[in-house]
Amino acid sequence: MTAAAPILEPGRWRDLTLATAAYVLPVLFVLLPLAAFFVYSFFSVQGVELVREPTLLNYRRFFADEIYLPVFLKTCRLCLEVAGLTILLGYPVAYLLAALRGRKKYMLLLLLLVPLLLSYIIKIYAIRSILGGTGFLNRFLLWTGVIDEPSMLFVYNLNAVLLTLTVLLLPFAILPIFLSLERIPRRLLEASADLGGSGWQTFRMVILPLSLPGVIAAATFVFVLALGDFLTPQMVGGQSGFTFGRIIFSQFGAAFNWPFGAALSAILAVAVMVAIVIGARFGNRAVARGGPV
Repeated sequence: MTAAAPILEPGRWRDLTLATAAYVLPVLFVLLPLAAFFVYSFFSVQGVELVREPTLLNYRRFFADEIYLPVFLKTCRLCLEVAGLTILLGYPVAYLLAALRGRKKYMLLLLLLVPLLLSYIIKIYAIRSILGGTGFLNRFLLWTGVIDEPSMLFVYNLNAVLLTLTVLLLPFAILPIFLSLERIPRRLLEASADLGGSGWQTFRMVILPLSLPGVIAAATFVFVLALGDFLTPQMVGGQSGFTFGRIIFSQFGAAFNWPFGAALSAILAVAVMVAIVIGARFGNRAVARGGPV
């Protein structure tokens, strides 16, 4: 009598275990918290008591109140400006890095990514010390005679939030663009030169179109990171630098209105998913038009 064959071979067990872990972990740590937030957003608070009766009051409050929707739109516009600035500043840096050869390229790239290892709060304090009333920027402008007294133009307002987010998120824009430029085949550049194309023509007709997927990915990445940031506006925004993230933070903190904060978080999550879908669609179009796959 022959022994029964095992239901699954050892290799199959390993594949099944890896596949289960790949799906279970995102479900436990991403989907379930999001689902809990979504369910919580239909509750309400009466005084200090949580009322677990389903209601659309929180969502109605977001659209009916004259504060929340304008702040949300203002935050989206701010994040678009941050994405635009990081692309304008990051593309030349990524282009110069991609044009280098040998060990120097990756050494400079490593130095560029080192700030990502530093504490986020320390970086914000450093930027605030530069932009503050007694910071390096004001001292330099006073020394050159551009201004007669310290200016608060770049601290405790939306300008400060814009500049700080741009500086902090710049590496996240440079890296996708650099990778996109790295994947452009050298033979295409050589073919353009052989056909008599100038440096500008090669960039405009070959390099830029082929690097657009990386540009779109960088813009989407920066926009999503900036949209969910509440710490930077809290530390450099002041009263006039109020953003949607700070409102959500206040609902879970001082206001102690978790259902409304959950509703605002759900709205923010929808905005993030819309931004990712739009970025993916434009990225796929750029790839279809000749970008690297």
